[in-house]
Amino acid sequence: MHFSPHPKTRFTFSLLLLGVLLCSNVSTQVVKSSQPDIILIVADDLGWGDLGCYGAEDVLTPKLDALAAGGQKWSQFYANCCVCSPTRASILSGCYPDRVGVPGVIRTANTNSWGKLAPVPLLPEHLSRFGYQTACVGKWHLGLYSGDHPMDRGFMRFDGFLGDMMDDYFNHRRHGENYIRHNRTETNPAGHATALFTNWAIRAIQEFAATEQPYFLYLAYNAPHTPIQPPTDALSKVLGRMPKLEPQRANLVALIEDMDWHIGKLLAAVKQYERDTLIVFVSDNGGQSEVGAQNGPLRGGKQSMYEGGLRIPAIVNWPGHVAPGSECHRIGVTMDLLPSICECAGGIAPPEIDGMSLTPWINEPTQVQAEREIYYTRREGGPQYAGLSIEALRQGDWKLVHNFPTQAFELFNLAKDPQEQVDLSNVEPQKLRQLIARLQHHIQRGAQVPWQ
Repeated sequence: MHFSPHPKTRFTFSLLLLGVLLCSNVSTQVVKSSQPDIILIVADDLGWGDLGCYGAEDVLTPKLDALAAGGQKWSQFYANCCVCSPTRASILSGCYPDRVGVPGVIRTANTNSWGKLAPVPLLPEHLSRFGYQTACVGKWHLGLYSGDHPMDRGFMRFDGFLGDMMDDYFNHRRHGENYIRHNRTETNPAGHATALFTNWAIRAIQEFAATEQPYFLYLAYNAPHTPIQPPTDALSKVLGRMPKLEPQRANLVALIEDMDWHIGKLLAAVKQYERDTLIVFVSDNGGQSEVGAQNGPLRGGKQSMYEGGLRIPAIVNWPGHVAPGSECHRIGVTMDLLPSICECAGGIAPPEIDGMSLTPWINEPTQVQAEREIYYTRREGGPQYAGLSIEALRQGDWKLVHNFPTQAFELFNLAKDPQEQVDLSNVEPQKLRQLIARLQHHIQRGAQVPWQ
């Protein structure tokens, strides 16, 4: 069965394969009735193998599984980084994170913060120009200071958490400070963070859906990031089903299942309005293996440049436009979300971004994709990193990995070795040198943008 994008959002496929955007004389305004509502859901540290639709055997995620069954699942979708802030910067800017000043994690402590989001246009600003209402709900993690607030970066409203992580899902504090805000006002709500974020998102949908104007909702959950604190009832259900499950894993499974249940609640709220709605679900990086996350057969996890740290679940659901039950094995990256969403909204993204629209493969997942070169970087502090960085570069099936500051480069062929077990750096010295040169090019581009 074949579904095409709406005529207002169809681009020339050959141009897209070259990463070229439509020319500037195409109008960025379309008739509002032709524009879908757009919901982008981002989970935090959800492993590639921790959803039922991605092969998990001990996690029940019926709502996300149904979302995938009714739309399209991507098997080779990647975060732009193996940790939080850089990926979020890529999602909202459409650029490599270091090219917008976020090579590492932005933290509440300045002495260990490794990024400052540059004053570039973000996704909500583009969509506002196309006539959209915009809301950010949940975890921000892109700065705390003047000019960093979501409402300074294009969102019309904000309900969520400004900081880097919560030390407790119930009191929502970080180092004793309260970073929960309703727009710009500090609030102190009671309840588990997943439930609060969901309820705020539903409230935004209800208010937006009362108008004919389309809306964009960016919903960033804290789950299943540490601390692994599921609600008691969610944990009881897991232990009732699997009483012998190792406690660490049981708590993580419960936290994921609780998020899935709340996403179901959100989807039910969306459905009752019967509006044309595009829903995208991704994680911000791989799962944290140390707390029981599973990344399927992939090597490594969160904080690593191996596949388990970078490859993430990705689901696109758009009834009437995306074939239900389809699966795409092409390569997508989180920086591709901005141009893809802009196109689906009937507009165009600026030409200076790094991402490319994925709508050709959403429309026809088996069509040929030109070979891509994708760069990953992470700068970090502490006694192990001391402000240094780690990197990876994928070029077609080849992948160059520098997974630790003091570690040598490794070279893998993902087509032959998807689990990254056979280092070919000594066998393919010419390819190694070529990719190192390309890596250097990307690092030099990123270094043009200040991040402190």
